[in-house]
Amino acid sequence: MSEAAPGLITVFGGSGFVGSQVVQDLARRGWRIRVAVRRPDRAWKLQTSGHVGQIQAVRCDATDPAQVEAALQGADAAINLIGILYEAGRRSFEAVHVEAARNIATGCAAAGIDRLVHMSAIGANPESDSNYARTKAAGEMAVREAKPDAVVIRPSIVFGAGDSFLNRFAAMASMAPALPLIGGGRTRFQPVHVGDVAEAIVRAVERPDAAGRTFELGGPEVMTFEEVLKLVLRETRRSNGLIPLPFFAARAVGSLAQLTSLVGIAPALTRDQVTLLETDNVVADGAEGLADLGVEPTGIEAIAPSYLWRYRRGGQFSERPAA
Repeated sequence: MSEAAPGLITVFGGSGFVGSQVVQDLARRGWRIRVAVRRPDRAWKLQTSGHVGQIQAVRCDATDPAQVEAALQGADAAINLIGILYEAGRRSFEAVHVEAARNIATGCAAAGIDRLVHMSAIGANPESDSNYARTKAAGEMAVREAKPDAVVIRPSIVFGAGDSFLNRFAAMASMAPALPLIGGGRTRFQPVHVGDVAEAIVRAVERPDAAGRTFELGGPEVMTFEEVLKLVLRETRRSNGLIPLPFFAARAVGSLAQLTSLVGIAPALTRDQVTLLETDNVVADGAEGLADLGVEPTGIEAIAPSYLWRYRRGGQFSERPAA
């Protein structure tokens, strides 16, 4: 049972990978949900997550305070899941991670909305060399300045069907003869399942004692980048090689690869993402996490096979090669 009676909640960025799962969980708990997104036509699939009329998609560019104000009208709570992995056109890290976050928090404060959950990321750091990590930290500070009682959620790499993590390398393995071990593959991750992240976010909304706290979400296992790639190859039944790629060389590759964003194509790698890989992405010692929200973490080994089979040459029923 939730500790607060469900009402109307506005979910900014609710049509994305994490957002879709959050909306489903909120619907099951009886919330009325307003999904605030730039493209409402891309949120139609969410209608099946609830009862007729329970979920409504509205157009909202969160960099516009007036549109944020309209999206929050009458809401009892709000969740900000807006974020980008690379910059393209006017969608800069500064605009999305900082300006939009500030507008949402300021809008909540002005409307008297008590409960706001803001999703950031492990590694958010105002001193980082990565623009992504630096603006994530600036976004957190902007939110806390406007609403000190906001809950900040910092997940590690999020995995699950439809992710841009394991799927990216699985797709690469199906086309390339070898996968790059950027920085020698020593960077550590603590992959967390999208279902656990969504459950933690919903509990953070519903639990009054979560107000003002920061939770770092990581799964039960810490894995190196090399171990992640080996998991992908094992589950896709591929025998691709792993080629060490020093950070300086990977940055050069990322600088070229990110040019595809100029023509509307998601880059396979960016220079900023390489910079992020120079720092481990794991829950900090002493940080509050899933356990503090009563969520049992799901292991990556239990979930990855359920969707990586699509990248096997023989599909779901292909036989595992003999050892």
